[in-house]
Amino acid sequence: MGNLIVNEFVKIFKRKSTYAMFLFLILIVVGGGFLTKYLNSLNEPVSQDNWKEELAKETEQMKKDLEGMPASMRAAFEDEIAINEYRIAHDLPPSDYNMWSFIGDSGTYITIVGLFVIIVAAGIVANEFSWGTIKSLIIKPYKRWKILLAKYVMVLLFMLIVLALLFISAVAVGAVLFGPGDGGSQIHLSYANGKVVEQSQLLYLAKSYLLNSVGVLLLATMAFMISTIFRSSGTAIGISVFLLLAGDTITSFFAMKFDWAKYILFANTNLMAYLEGKPMVEGMTMGFSITMLIIYFIVFQVLAFLFFTKRDVSN
Repeated sequence: MGNLIVNEFVKIFKRKSTYAMFLFLILIVVGGGFLTKYLNSLNEPVSQDNWKEELAKETEQMKKDLEGMPASMRAAFEDEIAINEYRIAHDLPPSDYNMWSFIGDSGTYITIVGLFVIIVAAGIVANEFSWGTIKSLIIKPYKRWKILLAKYVMVLLFMLIVLALLFISAVAVGAVLFGPGDGGSQIHLSYANGKVVEQSQLLYLAKSYLLNSVGVLLLATMAFMISTIFRSSGTAIGISVFLLLAGDTITSFFAMKFDWAKYILFANTNLMAYLEGKPMVEGMTMGFSITMLIIYFIVFQVLAFLFFTKRDVSN
């Protein structure tokens, strides 16, 4: 089994496209860092002497702006107002933008990580058929399920490698351009379930990266399944990338009209919503979403292994 995984590792890292993905991700993070640096230079730094007065004025203006504001935009403003009032009441001045802030913002690039992992997951099986190497693979003294499992394990390893690259790049760029601030002891404030929650910035970032990666894992597993069933990386990439980019939007549309939308995969992939008290469908819980994700994961895997082990793959 270990030899099979090593073999898959070598296959992926012999391709120039793999290193092109890594380089592209690093360039995106670096570019995002310089853009953020420029945009921050346009704003006046927060005054630490009279920050309460400035924050109080800003909060009052936001309250005025709430009048006549669409309901879809009110929630974000109301959350920020509550956090500002909490800072004033508990003497927690807002800190300047720093490395930890940039690491948090770089979490948005997990979508790009998802794109790369989907491409690898979609091709890791289908390419064996298109290149004609599947015949030499299945005649080796390994059971078919072990061959497929090794490929899926490699998909998971690749996802972890790209996520690690994203995090390390964000740390490096953030430290150089914005400075380390006061480290992981910084406090992160969020508004959830009608109250402000105070937690370590480092702990929040760890949760954010972990929970935002759940959707990538499920979509990669789905791409892996489609690739195995249809033997087409193009089909798997097309469907999975479309759902990666539009799945949340489509599901949100159904969620506004139908309660059954909570059973759709993309209503459950955003586990961060529970930390912020904003599930896609009212009444949903994290336990429910985790259960649904496990069910989808099992279905994807059963179909992939069933088709690969039972069908004639030698033709």
